Amino acid sequence: MRNRILALATLGVALGAPIAAQAQTGITVGRAPVVVEGGPTITVEQRPAFRDYVVEQRVPAFRIPDRVVVGATLPESGVTYYDVPQRFGATTYRYTVVNGETVLVEPRSRRIVEVMD
Repeated sequence: MRNRILALATLGVALGAPIAAQAQTGITVGRAPVVVEGGPTITVEQRPAFRDYVVEQRVPAFRIPDRVVVGATLPESGVTYYDVPQRFGATTYRYTVVNGETVLVEPRSRRIVEVMD
């Protein structure tokens, strides 16, 4: 009897581990901040200042036919990526403007990791 309980408990832990690990990735659907591979993003408090910064820089907007959503991959050519200034936090992401929306992009994969409101 004791062995059965131990076996069931072990099975429950084994089945639940991937769910627990997935819950800790920080990936959120929609316009909420997304953390991919542990890279820090711009905090909620810094977003208004960052939006003002992007407007001041007059970054040209790039147009794509698809919706701008987290997880979308931008084309290889035609898009210019800009460094996020240090005052908004250390990040490996770059930013650009797509269809009038400022986005953070993982530069190697060209994947959108955050759409700024």
